[in-house]
Amino acid sequence: MSFLTKLENQILIGDGAMGTLLYSYGKDICLEELNLSRPEQITSIHQAYIDAGADIIQTNTYAANYLKLARYGLEELVKEINTAAIRVAKQATGGKSYILGTIGGNRGIKPHSVHIEEIKRSFREQLFCLLVEGVDGILLETYYDREEIETVLNIARRETELPIIAQLSMQEVGFMQDHTPISEALGRLEDLGADVIGLNCRLGPHHMLKALEEVPLPKHSYLSAYPNASLPTYTDGVFHYEGDAEYFRKSAMLFRDQGVRLLGGCCGTTPEHIRAFSEELRNVAPITQKTNKPKQQPIAIKPVTSKRDAPPLQDIVKERPSILVELDSPRKLDTTRFFAGAKALKEVGIDAITLADNSLASPRISNSAIGHLVKTQIGLRPLIHITCRDRNIIGLQSHLMGLHTLGLNDVLAITGDPARVGDFPGASSVYDVSSFELISMIKQLNEGLSSSGKDLGQKTSFSVASAFNPNVRSLEKAVLRMEKKIAHGADYFITQPVFSEEKLLEVYEATRHIKVPIYIGLMPLTSYKNTEFLHHEVPGIKISDSIREQMAKYKDDPNQATREGLAITKALVDTAIELFNGIYFITPFLRYELTVELADYTNKRIAQLTRGKSNVQSIIQ
Repeated sequence: MSFLTKLENQILIGDGAMGTLLYSYGKDICLEELNLSRPEQITSIHQAYIDAGADIIQTNTYAANYLKLARYGLEELVKEINTAAIRVAKQATGGKSYILGTIGGNRGIKPHSVHIEEIKRSFREQLFCLLVEGVDGILLETYYDREEIETVLNIARRETELPIIAQLSMQEVGFMQDHTPISEALGRLEDLGADVIGLNCRLGPHHMLKALEEVPLPKHSYLSAYPNASLPTYTDGVFHYEGDAEYFRKSAMLFRDQGVRLLGGCCGTTPEHIRAFSEELRNVAPITQKTNKPKQQPIAIKPVTSKRDAPPLQDIVKERPSILVELDSPRKLDTTRFFAGAKALKEVGIDAITLADNSLASPRISNSAIGHLVKTQIGLRPLIHITCRDRNIIGLQSHLMGLHTLGLNDVLAITGDPARVGDFPGASSVYDVSSFELISMIKQLNEGLSSSGKDLGQKTSFSVASAFNPNVRSLEKAVLRMEKKIAHGADYFITQPVFSEEKLLEVYEATRHIKVPIYIGLMPLTSYKNTEFLHHEVPGIKISDSIREQMAKYKDDPNQATREGLAITKALVDTAIELFNGIYFITPFLRYELTVELADYTNKRIAQLTRGKSNVQSIIQ
């Protein structure tokens, strides 16, 4: 008899976690490979769950696909590992329990981290291996991404008439990570042919039950739930779970009351958790009617937005010439010179000061702290750089919420130099998200939604700049990257420094079709050594041979080298202001006197051009 037939009139019990028990044995390796090297351990775990009352067990194949096995160099063993897993499960059951061939999701917090075509190829291979060996059904579990599970469910439904169980994992209670309500997402799986639809992983019984309160009884499928034992704890480098079996016993009838007919466990659960479910629900009839709570609204944002002190920079630079200056936060705790520079730059009339985020992966005073002081004590507008390097998604969102609270609404989203180039080469580079994803994340906050889709109660009002590096071999590819950033929500661009008029003209021609503003980067050279260092060692900067030769003439005269560097930059300003409305000066070594002089020069040249245009207009009229 098919287990689907049994589900018509009774509640069935699934098994619990496999990995949790294997980790407890010290097996912090590829757990699916143990089907080959330690089959007796897998057999004993299956038998423990069967003895505890599991009607259905799942094969130890959650990550036994090409994509995940490749992390261990085992990608060529997909067939062998899946085949062994089914044979081990069959040996363990002895015909007492049903066997589900398990296939886990590949996409997690990064929805597009794996291309859907790769997922399809990998899924088909694993599915074929499971079907050939003979299972009682297919279990698709721990899917955070709707595109992925709908894609693989379609494939599985075409390839087999066996029962298919499709289980989602929630990012927030009641919602998928793309903000789709769980009830809607599960309904979609039912429409696509899943025989059992449900939830597993990430959350324990409390929150999973809360989500199920909004899920109606399916019309043609059955509901399942595989909660975690609890939220995980991390101690001495090991994740573990503390939820006890008695807590599961108390929740068993509550799952039944929400319409669940297949009930098992996920991370942290053991045979004792499954025994508790089995003892409580054995011979208990499933419900056939249910009253649901009203569905939550995925976007219920209060119409409150942080107030801006001034128009966004992208609006300012569209209307008139605009100057930004980068002045890095100090490496040491003495801020005297920094604030003297910020004050001088304000007096010369720049529009904003940009503050790097630990540039070149070297620690500096927090740019958000410095930015707040610059704004409140000096009255100068700060533009805060944010890198993907130093913070995970939790830290990034917290940082952005803090900037919003401080009223720092102008940000530059960048990838960030890898940690190995800085003062602490052994430090970790996080890179949970790319600069593209960071831009999208910030824009989502502007809609009042967290990166997980949760209502933030207010809409932020960030103006998002992005970086553009014109010093590359293929400017065409760099422009395509720029267009991709615009698609993700970039409001304007700030470029790496340019050191030749030829490059200025080349950038202008390559970006003429770009509709968002561009601040062109310029940086005064201070010496011949500085020139050579920038050219050879700093990522994203290239200096022409002619400029390097000019600076080489004064390699033994530092003062004259600085004057020459200023002269070169002023000549570039003359060309840049004819082509771009935005100028971005980068201050070397906190030598703000150089950028003050350049900003003053630029303002005067802009005034001259404006007067010249006015005179021409008068003559024409």
